[in-house]
Amino acid sequence: MPFLILCLLHISVQAQQDKSAFVTVEKGQFKVEGKPYYYIGTNFWFGAILGSEGRGGNRERLLKELDLMKQHGIDNLRVLVGAEGPDNIEFRTTPVLQTKPGIYNDTLLTGLDFLLTEMGKRKMKAILFLNNSWDWSGGLVQYLNWNGYPNPPVLGEENGWVKYQAYTTQFYTCDPCKKQFQDHIRFILGRTNRYTKKAYTDDPAIMAWEIANEPRVFSKKNKTIFESWIRETSSLIKSLDKNHLVTTGSEGEMGSENDMELFTRIHAGSEIDYLTIHIWPKNWSWIKADSIAQTLESAIMKTDGYIANHALLARQLNKPLVIEEFGLPRDQHKFSLDAPTTNRDRYYANIFEKVLSSAKKNGIIAGANFWAYGGLARPDKTRPFWKPGDDYMGDPGQEEQGLNSVFDTDTTMGIVKDYNQKIRSATSQ
Repeated sequence: MPFLILCLLHISVQAQQDKSAFVTVEKGQFKVEGKPYYYIGTNFWFGAILGSEGRGGNRERLLKELDLMKQHGIDNLRVLVGAEGPDNIEFRTTPVLQTKPGIYNDTLLTGLDFLLTEMGKRKMKAILFLNNSWDWSGGLVQYLNWNGYPNPPVLGEENGWVKYQAYTTQFYTCDPCKKQFQDHIRFILGRTNRYTKKAYTDDPAIMAWEIANEPRVFSKKNKTIFESWIRETSSLIKSLDKNHLVTTGSEGEMGSENDMELFTRIHAGSEIDYLTIHIWPKNWSWIKADSIAQTLESAIMKTDGYIANHALLARQLNKPLVIEEFGLPRDQHKFSLDAPTTNRDRYYANIFEKVLSSAKKNGIIAGANFWAYGGLARPDKTRPFWKPGDDYMGDPGQEEQGLNSVFDTDTTMGIVKDYNQKIRSATSQ
């Protein structure tokens, strides 16, 4: 066979193999390399920071963490692309990626490149969220502040929740804010990894782009414009990237003004490939911090109902459902690694069982990403909240360090490994 034909055949086969490495959706099911893809993954929002060589970076730790996760079957990581705004705001993730609109910290961009490169070597998949409804990484609040909306409220202040909703919902009627976010999307999706020389849009280490972490309308009057923003943003991403999935990052009904129809509408369009939900028993008062064990059974029952309701909707839309955020404090609501995780382990196992059961019957519940991975990090025992120079862990700066983090020595990691092994076995048959 002539050499040129052999070369062309090799290129064709290689192209098919590369294409099959991307996660796709077929008949309501994730597929990768022609096989069903179900998983127990985690939230690793600080991964790109660890991957950098500047302030906050720790590549040695990152490599150890990726290897440790892989050993436990974790191959799906939900990661923050980067924070926005000044570096001197209390509780704000730092260092930030976008210091001003269109001005980027190149060291952190390189950190994201490095993270994706190392994930690709390990056949891991990244869900990259591009914005945030919460100010711990800047997000919607920072875009508003950049455009002359003064004095962003703090959730912890008096009437903070009411003030925060009223302030943040203004994003959806702020045209300069929305344009700057679109420019950010174009910039990130237009990037080429400096290590692999591969365009982000051609990188199978990326599973999906997520519009935002927990996008909320925050008001009834802005529902229509919020829906339009979801549709316009997802359409923009799809126009720039034909290879990757797109999703919202929604909490589900609880993040949709308790309006299941709103949740349905923002996931029904062809630009959205799969549904997401988040579940927070403590934040939603399904458990009591001072009596977690006594209220756990009730929380599990409510969790089961929440998952079932959204799974029913996912089946109607014929799209996969991912339970991509959920957490529970350690026993007695303690933050030290000395405190056991008996209640958390039981709660997590109940959710993992839903994914395993679904995998056994090619079902609609496709994955679960627990919040969040702490790994080798250790909280500072002298104070509860994060300060620059401390280890990054699953809990953002505004939360007590160790509140929801799963550390390498926690018994939870063994449960994660066990369920991932069972899921692999179920999907290989």
